[in-house]
Amino acid sequence: MIEVKNVTKSFDDRTVLHGINATFYNGKTNLIIGQSGSGKTVLMKSLVGLNRPEEGEILFDGRDLLKMDAGQIKDLRKEIGMLFQGSALFDSETVLGNVMFPLKMFTKQSFAEMRDRAMFCLERVNLKGAENKFPSEISGGMQKRVAIARAIALNPKYLFCDEPNSGLDPKTSIVIDELLSDITKEYNITTIINTHDMNSVLGIGENIIFINKGYREWVGDMSQIYTSDNQALNDFVFATRLFKGVKDFVAQKRTTLR
Repeated sequence: MIEVKNVTKSFDDRTVLHGINATFYNGKTNLIIGQSGSGKTVLMKSLVGLNRPEEGEILFDGRDLLKMDAGQIKDLRKEIGMLFQGSALFDSETVLGNVMFPLKMFTKQSFAEMRDRAMFCLERVNLKGAENKFPSEISGGMQKRVAIARAIALNPKYLFCDEPNSGLDPKTSIVIDELLSDITKEYNITTIINTHDMNSVLGIGENIIFINKGYREWVGDMSQIYTSDNQALNDFVFATRLFKGVKDFVAQKRTTLR
């Protein structure tokens, strides 16, 4: 579990995060949502130590990131998996080499042990048989699954995902969402996903933090979104005609059942 307590972050004279409080739970898909410029990316970067807030606490199972020295932060990062927006695979490495990379960096395992672990992770994301291909030889969806395999190679306690469905078609996005959800539950990971994808929000959002103009505006799950009276949240989530129609349909059904 990761707890954020009264986190404030500024750049020059502009405050980007205003006393943010949030809890991200083990075994759940925790989503951070909000408009561009809302502060959600700054919050994500603060959680992984790329930004340092001026105030507050960021507790990884009780350990305050903001009070750690360099050695403690290095140890913590061994417990963290990262899934980047553009997959960030090494073009010169095979699929297997990409997944083995963090094992080479952070473990003292033999080559055979690293290969076995990497192959296990590739099988978990349904990529058995693709290990000898290069990133340029596989689809964008497959690249994303390689990135997930690499992110879980060290068996992380915490998994951070930045726009995991960026650039993917809707069908592939659902595959990635379901894979992240399944892995989160299977390994009891604290998974935090920064996303604009409303299909993800309404499909796997078990704990959703809505950031608006640097404030934590709303917290809830995917079912509670349909009945929320928070206007800023409604304007963001149901901005398109399709999703507004879904909300109106749910509201109508609830009225009928009464």
